[in-house]
Amino acid sequence: MAWVFLFLAGIFEVIWATMMKLSQGFSILKYDILTVIGMLISFGFLTLAMKKLPLGIAYPIWTGIGAVGSILVGILLFKDKLPTLTWFFILMLIVGLIGIKITSGH
Repeated sequence: MAWVFLFLAGIFEVIWATMMKLSQGFSILKYDILTVIGMLISFGFLTLAMKKLPLGIAYPIWTGIGAVGSILVGILLFKDKLPTLTWFFILMLIVGLIGIKITSGH
């Protein structure tokens, strides 16, 4: 269950980051509230995951899911454009996350 909690924590990190962007600098109350709710849920799931997973595994996976997910949301929702070389490094990040999972022993 720890990995499920960690995955959910990462998804909610993407959600709160997206809501923060939509809040336009915390100037739209409904997105401000959704940002804080997303943060609380994300941190809650991260806390549950860290009951079983070491910090050195849980934290980089959590931030990595958030980073890759936020990149995808930026591209799909906000029409962000990324240079071609950046895609190589995003792929490296994904490979790194998979490598951490595979080699963690958890």
